[in-house]
Amino acid sequence: MFDKLDEVKQRYDEITSQLSDPEIASDPKQFAALAKEHSHLQDVVNTYTSYTHAQNELAENKALFQDDDAEIREMAKEEVSALEVQLVELEHTLKSLLLPKDPLDDKNIFLEIRAGTGGDEAALFGADLYSMYRRYAESRGWKIGIVSISETDQRGIKEVVALIEGKDVYSSLKYEAGTHRVQRVPETETQGRIHTSAVTVAVLPEVDDVDMDVDMNDLRIDTYRSSGAGGQHVNTTDSAIRITHEPTGLVVTCQDEKSQHKNKAKALKVLKSRLFEMRRAEQDAIIAAERKEQVGSGDRSGKIRTYNYPQNRCTDHRINFTSYNLDGIMKGTLNLVIDPLHTFYQAEALKALDGT
Repeated sequence: MFDKLDEVKQRYDEITSQLSDPEIASDPKQFAALAKEHSHLQDVVNTYTSYTHAQNELAENKALFQDDDAEIREMAKEEVSALEVQLVELEHTLKSLLLPKDPLDDKNIFLEIRAGTGGDEAALFGADLYSMYRRYAESRGWKIGIVSISETDQRGIKEVVALIEGKDVYSSLKYEAGTHRVQRVPETETQGRIHTSAVTVAVLPEVDDVDMDVDMNDLRIDTYRSSGAGGQHVNTTDSAIRITHEPTGLVVTCQDEKSQHKNKAKALKVLKSRLFEMRRAEQDAIIAAERKEQVGSGDRSGKIRTYNYPQNRCTDHRINFTSYNLDGIMKGTLNLVIDPLHTFYQAEALKALDGT
């Protein structure tokens, strides 16, 4: 680990020097790439500096064990105890910082929410979930916009695709993919019975052309007139776009923009992200079959979370975590669930790194 840390420190110093080079500073693309790498390495270097400083302090205080003054020896022992605890914590932090970074973590995402079993109640919960993610995105300073949406007459959402843009969006939301189950008494239930419904969530990293190349000959592109709930935002021209990827049968629609060109560009981005995710899922399945277990990915097709309204309870089944602040979570305080998930999967990755 420490050889790796020395390499990181050396690279950090090298980039620091390069960033002050006028020739590099005059190239915006190269400068931005180096500045981004410099920022990523800074936490590692700062923590490593704290670690070496604590090590030096520890050695100095241990040397005081031989001092003639009993009071100084006692103070040194107290300092040593504190420093040993600090070093353990810093070492754990360094291991976490050195974990291989998911290359997709910096990506924006397409968030897809679809009502599953439960009819109108599932669609209503789909709307609630979208509101939850929208509020969380706003609290993080992210930009969120609807690409396509299919609503019901009861304010529900049968399907919505939204683009979320900002810092560490995929990193924060990548564990949200899967089946979300709700248990509550629907507004239309006269007997007060609790119903169970399900909604599926997909989190697709926004991919660039370099990440996913699509043969345009494989696409069928249709235009049609946009329609909106309640007659709102309805275009009078055929600006909405439907793209069908014929080899896979994937269909993507976009009617968010008034411009047909912009809708086509957005729809293509969604399609590429779905195809990219399909390819990743196939690769993950091969890896999982080879080692019989897929650590840290979760089962996308399985139930990942239950939202129980009568008990004000939210349970994530992957890590057996329960919060009795469902109201807060649905209002956008999603970090109550996201933080324990990230802590769990990071611990699993550290175990794998240590070979335990």
